[in-house]
Amino acid sequence: MIDAAYQAWRADLTAGRTSILVTDSAESVRQLNERARAERIQTGETSAGRDVALADDARASTGDLVITRRNNRLLRTGRTGWVRNGDRWKVIDVRRDGSVRVRRDGRRLEASVVLPATYVAEHVDLGYAVTAHRAQGLTVDTAHVVVAGSTTREYLYVAMTRGRNTNIAYVALDKPDDSHATPQPEDVTARTVLFGVLKHSGIELSAHQTIRVEHDRWTGIAQLAAEYDLVGTTAERDRWHELVLGALTSAGRMSEAQAESAIASDGFTALVAELRRAEANHHDVRLLLPRVVAERSLLDAEDATAVLSHRVASAAAKPVGGSPPELIAGLIPAVRGAVSADVRAALDERRDLIEARAQALAETAVRRRAPWVLRIGEPPLGRSDRQRWLRHLAVVAAYRDRYGVTSQGPIGQWADSLGQRHDAERAAAAVRSARAIAVDIPSGASTLDAGLALG
Repeated sequence: MIDAAYQAWRADLTAGRTSILVTDSAESVRQLNERARAERIQTGETSAGRDVALADDARASTGDLVITRRNNRLLRTGRTGWVRNGDRWKVIDVRRDGSVRVRRDGRRLEASVVLPATYVAEHVDLGYAVTAHRAQGLTVDTAHVVVAGSTTREYLYVAMTRGRNTNIAYVALDKPDDSHATPQPEDVTARTVLFGVLKHSGIELSAHQTIRVEHDRWTGIAQLAAEYDLVGTTAERDRWHELVLGALTSAGRMSEAQAESAIASDGFTALVAELRRAEANHHDVRLLLPRVVAERSLLDAEDATAVLSHRVASAAAKPVGGSPPELIAGLIPAVRGAVSADVRAALDERRDLIEARAQALAETAVRRRAPWVLRIGEPPLGRSDRQRWLRHLAVVAAYRDRYGVTSQGPIGQWADSLGQRHDAERAAAAVRSARAIAVDIPSGASTLDAGLALG
């Protein structure tokens, strides 16, 4: 599918269209960019002469397409234009000092601009293939999108809205989503893979209901949490890669090739999620991960990262020193690693929106006397106790919003995935804490009354 997308992309360029390749794999992006540049050098579209190093460790020369990754209003293109994050450019000159002169791709008459060497080295990537995260804000004639069973709906939505004329999905059938039962080969089709990615409700709604549902969907905690996780995981990928690689290869436990193969497996994403939860519980993952790696050999494991996920989850289940975990709305592990200022701003914005929505949902549920709130009890009379009670309710409200729980019980009946199971346990703890300070608790109320079924 990657090759089919690449060939179609080349055909669009040959036909004079602006086009982009999109995949959710950073390694595929790197390989596609290198392939595209190599072919363009062979055909003479890109110069084989002086080149310059870019932010993604690639190189560019005259004729290459690049993407800028930071707004800079001081870099002007004419009287009204300036360099923006997500803009794509054609390199028209590479200078000895590492600066480059560029012009927006597809706009031959627009003024050019010189990008300083420091900006080029830090904020410019090759622009032939990108991840969906990097594609945000980019508009081209056509987009060619590689989709696998592990692709998220958020990735797909961004990727499939880049092309103003055409957006084509190339669906890989050989990588089913490991969070679900693996279907038989004859059952795997592009349609079934896309259905798993999209998870449409299939409910017919009126126009007004559709508007409301879409508004709630894109401002809801499920969407905001997905965006937060996507931005954080993308920004910290190199950090986690280095940490896991070092732990697996220390003391000769694995060769570097074996470790890289393990990191490339589908289980790596789950391992990163568990490491983030461990950090939220105040564990030092630089010490924790080597310790769990050393517990016993991983060489006979079918997926070493999947095994490590369970070990990390067991070792870091409780917060260090009794301190409360660092969680957004009581559910989502905060990104604690060092990230760039613009990434941190994006994360903080989504954190604030998640917590504000959780609080608003809890207050609305109390005001309307929602059945799930009545199952927990009446609010305490003291101001301090009432505030604590509302904070616990906000965790439950965040859980219900994130997973679409509509039952009268506070938590609902099932946790469909390991991630939801973690969140359900935190929500159940919030229910218990809220009941501990509530008044007029319903008779027979218990954790099971919350509707929680984790088996």
